[in-house]
Order: sequence, then structure tokens, then C-alpha cells
Amino acid sequence: MTLFATLVDASADVAATSSRKDKSARLAELLRLVESDEVEVAVGFLIGAPRQGRIGVGFETLRGISGGSTADEVLGVLDVDRLLDELGELSGQGSQSRRRDLLESAFALTTGPEREFLTRLLIGEVRQGALDGVMIEAIAKAAKVKAATVRRANMLRGDLRIVGAVAMTEGAEGLERFRLEVGRPLEPMLAKTSESVAAALEGQNGQMAVEWKLDGARVQVHRRGDEVSIFTRNLRDVTAGLPEVVEAVRGLPVDSVLLDGEVIALDEAGRPLPFQDTMSRFGSGRERQHPTPLTAFFFDILHLDGVDLIDEPGSVRIEALGRALDGRHEVPRLITDDPEAAAAFAAEALATGHEGVMVKGLTSPYQAGRRGAAWSKVKPIHTLDLVVLAAEWGHGRRTGKLSNLHLGALDSLTGEFVMLGKTFKGLTDEMLDWQTERFLDLQTRREGHIVHVRPEQVVEVAFDGVQASRKYPAGMALRFARVKGYREDKSAQAADTIATVRSIFEKSRGEAGDANLGQRVRYGTRSVPASGGAGS
Repeated sequence: MTLFATLVDASADVAATSSRKDKSARLAELLRLVESDEVEVAVGFLIGAPRQGRIGVGFETLRGISGGSTADEVLGVLDVDRLLDELGELSGQGSQSRRRDLLESAFALTTGPEREFLTRLLIGEVRQGALDGVMIEAIAKAAKVKAATVRRANMLRGDLRIVGAVAMTEGAEGLERFRLEVGRPLEPMLAKTSESVAAALEGQNGQMAVEWKLDGARVQVHRRGDEVSIFTRNLRDVTAGLPEVVEAVRGLPVDSVLLDGEVIALDEAGRPLPFQDTMSRFGSGRERQHPTPLTAFFFDILHLDGVDLIDEPGSVRIEALGRALDGRHEVPRLITDDPEAAAAFAAEALATGHEGVMVKGLTSPYQAGRRGAAWSKVKPIHTLDLVVLAAEWGHGRRTGKLSNLHLGALDSLTGEFVMLGKTFKGLTDEMLDWQTERFLDLQTRREGHIVHVRPEQVVEVAFDGVQASRKYPAGMALRFARVKGYREDKSAQAADTIATVRSIFEKSRGEAGDANLGQRVRYGTRSVPASGGAGS
């Protein structure tokens, strides 16, 4: 049996170092110690993704529960896993009381560090730097297999806990058995940002695919026979909410297919409606509340009629996509190596009301879950997908509503979210009502008029630029930030990173940037300014 304290000690060691190499080495050391039936659980705990998911335990449930083990009995890793099972199974009248009883019994057996880790695990705040990338390297070291083998298995299976368990028990041979499976979602391929079409084309050899970038919601659609499944970019099943997309895909001349694309709300003239009209459809029963139909447009294909295409170059996938769609639902595309033609095509996309264009290489495979150099997004207006770290109670006509948002981006090296400023601009009354309820559900603590929340909610923010600032931990702040809309289709891990923000900042300065701006400060380790808008 592996003691829970052993895992907690490893987590503390990982949090104490900024070295990616040292993080993965310490995690590998732990994985070599745990029993084979504990690997899946241990990996899930360390990346903050227990197999039970969210189980209804929040900040308020844990308030007032203390610990301090003086007994001979100790907790094992599997004991904590069973505790999460029991907590997740509780429902109905009296479940909150029974949940507290279970937690009090478990916390009585914990030491201070164990209690802190368990609390963070329960409320979704385990962020000691053991992100998927670091854990993949750790699994590879512990199992003595190539990191690329683990990465590919995780891409195909989409569950690092299971991949870790297979790696530790079956090695490379077990990992190589993972295959693309229609019906099981994959992490989507991501794009880097380019400031212009010409910049995106620069340095690329040969022709590129230039596609309209729609301001819709990313979806992945699987079909086997008449069975259709639709997943958001964070792998949430939204099939029941998109019957028109199900019908459209069932009408394609294929037996099995896996498509990557966007759904978007259009007006009668075919122009895009506001982004929030599209996002209003993503949620339980919302298709009944918001009958605005959504149109699907697809730009990639990973499987067609028994043949996996994920490793094929973009040119092959585009040809297969054309055959599968048969002239329907395909995103507008231009194949060219001419910057002027590409720029004209981008202008057409903008004139039609869309965000810009995507520029994609034709020789690269589909890199699920990765932000590779093969795809670039070009948008004329600066926008970022950021994570809400806290919100402030409003005043005046916003009294009683959570208003001013604290915005942050992920530092991929540390696993921490770094604050970039605040904004209350762009929020409608409807959004204020929604976010007040949402952030009270996500709250972790209060500090005066500030409600700190779990970093889970992604918000799309438009801004005029990035400027130097010693007021915020990142050393940078967004200028004139305003909310475009909430991204319920994105997870916090899929939001933009601090590296992207720093790139925008450095380009605006025309230099590498002040070395003092490179500091990484964990959100919450210094007081958050009580006033001042984003970019102040």
C-alpha cells in the first residue's frame, strides 16, 4: 500500500521546484514506488483530475472541518480514492450532512499537508506544476519508454490516468495498442497566433490552406452507422443539445467518420450572429430555451469509413474531407502560396462578418492536443481566452452582482495562473446574473469585496494591447480589456498561456522585454489590487 502522505510529499517537492526536468524526475520516482493498481489513482490525483470528476464538494462544504491525525491509522492512496467514490454516490435528502460526516472522519486521519492537498483535490485546485506534459515525461521515465509513445497513446485514449497505468504495467507494447476509436473524443489540435496573413505564410514551403475562421464553437463529431456523438473542445458530450447537427451528419454519404469543425448561429443572410447566441445553446436543455439553429462547418477529418487519417498530411485529409462532405458543410478554403491572394481571401472572410482566417500547412499530420507550428490563426482584433481568477462585488446599479473580473493566463512551466488585470466592461445584465451564480458556485475564499474562485471559467476578452505593469504579478497588463463572451466550450487548460501574452507584449515593444517581467508569481501569494481596471 502506498501511503497518501507519500504522494503528498512528492506533490510538495514538485511544487517547490521550477525545473521541468526535476518535476518529472520526482514524479517518476513516485510512480516507480506505487503498486500497479494504484497508478491510475496516483496520476489522477497529481494532475488534479481524480477519476470521479467533480463530486459536489465545494468550499462551503469543507468550511469548519478540521483534522490533525493523532491515531495510529493512516490513509493510503486507495483509501482516498474510495472516499471520493462514497462522496460521489451520495445524493438526495440529507446527503450534505452525510457528506460532512464522511469528510470529518477522513480529515481526522490527516496531517496538515495531507489535509491541504485533499482540500485542493476536492475543490479542483491541485496546481503544483504536474501538468499533462510534465506527467507524460514522468510516466515515460518511470516506465522506461519514449515520451513520444506516451504522448501518442494519451492523444488517442484521452485519459492520462489510464495511459499511465498501462505504461507502468505493460510498457511500450501496451501503449502501442491504443488506436483511434470513433465515438471516443480526442483533444483537438490547436493553433498559434500570427499577426498577419503574410507572417503566417512566411517561412512556409509550398502552398498553404487558408480557411475562414468562424466565431463559433469548436465541435468534434463522430458517426458510426446512424449513431452520432458530438463533443465540445473540452470533450463534453453535447449531442442531445444539437439535433440539427446530428441530422446533418447522418445525411452524409459515409458509414463512419470523425470530423473536426465549428457550429455557429447565422442570420437569414448567412452572416454570423453574436458569439453568445451560439454559446447559449451549450448547456442542459438550452436548445429548448434558445431555438436559434446552429450550422455546422467542418475543416478536418480524422477517420473515414474504416480508415484512420490522423497521421496523414493535411493535403490528404482535405481531399478525404471533400469526399465525405460531398459539397456540404465544408468551411470556405483557398489553397495558395500567394500572400496577396491569401490577404484578399482573409478580407472576404472579415467582410462576411467572421473573425479572420486560419493558415494551415499541407504536409503535417493532425497533432491532437498540441499547439503546433502547422496551424496559425490570424485575427485583426486582439482577443485572448483567459481564465477568471476572482470577481468583485459591484456597486451602484451593479450592487449585489459580481462584476469586475480578475483575469489570468496559465504559465505552462509552473502550472500556475498569472494575473493580467481586471475588467468589468462588456458585461450585459444577463451576463452579470449568470456570472454571479457561476462564481459563487466556484468560490474558494473571500477577501473583503473580492470572491476568489477556482480557475475553471474561460472568458474571451478583446483588448487594444499589452503594456508593462508592476501592479500585477505577470509584469504586464491588458489595455482596455472588454468581455466578448464566456467560453463554456473551453477548459482552463485550453485557454491562452502567459507565453502568448508575452509574445504580443514583446512584439508591441519591438524588443525581448524587460527581464523583470519574467517573474512567475503564484496567484494568491500576494494581495490583489482592490481597485483599478484592466490595463491600469
